[in-house]
Amino acid sequence: MLQGLMNLLSVCWNPFGHEVESHETNGVLGGGDGGGSGGSREGKDGLLWFRDIGKYGSGEFSMAVIQANQVLEDQSQIESGQFGTFVGIYDGHGGPEAARYVCDNLFSHFRAMTAESEGAVTAETIQRAFRQTEEGFTALVSELWSTRPNMATVGTCCLVGVIYQQTLFIANLGDSRVVLGKKVGNTGGMAAMQLSTEHNANIEAIRHELKELHPTDPHIVVLKHGVWRVKGIIQVSRSIGDVYMKHAQYNREPINAKFRLPEPMNMPILSANPTIISHALHPNDSFLIFASDGLWEHLSNEKAVAIVHSHPRACEKASQGCPTRSSEKTRNEIFGSS
Repeated sequence: MLQGLMNLLSVCWNPFGHEVESHETNGVLGGGDGGGSGGSREGKDGLLWFRDIGKYGSGEFSMAVIQANQVLEDQSQIESGQFGTFVGIYDGHGGPEAARYVCDNLFSHFRAMTAESEGAVTAETIQRAFRQTEEGFTALVSELWSTRPNMATVGTCCLVGVIYQQTLFIANLGDSRVVLGKKVGNTGGMAAMQLSTEHNANIEAIRHELKELHPTDPHIVVLKHGVWRVKGIIQVSRSIGDVYMKHAQYNREPINAKFRLPEPMNMPILSANPTIISHALHPNDSFLIFASDGLWEHLSNEKAVAIVHSHPRACEKASQGCPTRSSEKTRNEIFGSS
């Protein structure tokens, strides 16, 4: 398994094919240091899918995905425009519907929010886009309640990155993660810096947060088979969807009994309020790795950064030459889920 994940990060390096300006897909995205023309080719090998290189507003990206479930529950996207660059990784659970809904709607809400703020990107515009997406999915659950009640038990983690005027905004719900590969002075070394905050009950700080929010509930977190879960059901404490853990009217029959709580829900248990940070981009910031927990369960931040750093993209054929770029123009993104 570990070797397969290492291959996942290294498979995307070697440019071919035609140029692309933006991309939206199911999967993981990746990018590394080095040259390349921005050409792109898609490939598939069993459960592995990849796109090697594409261009976006601030540099280049590549993508890969290993499908772990019978139905692929994850989505991802990259969009570029006057606002900058938008990256989304949506790690679905309970079904694919929430991740698909977020992929179809979050960016459009974000674009509308930035238009209202005259093109400026702020933590508030991103937060409002998350809020509208959550409200829209909840309305969809309500509309389908009589015919598809189990939509109430579908949810998705949501990791978003926005590059705007040399500032990187990271917004996260759940346990996906973004790690920065940062050059260490002139040593040739590369440091790993985690930029996102995760919301998983296996993290002690998250258990403490839940207990503070629900001081009268002794079962707000439960250890089951060596894994901490919120109400003994779900590991993540924040998501889009999972409305059965947010609104009491959906935590009842006819949803599956394993999701129904034995006691009344007096307040939402899960949250759709993302943790948002901003990071001023520096010339030594070399690449970003966006990935769901399927990668980080097997690779440390340092190992993942080392894999990307040790697999620089090959230049195109010698006859076409290898363009040289300043560090300010080669901040390449890797996006992923597995």
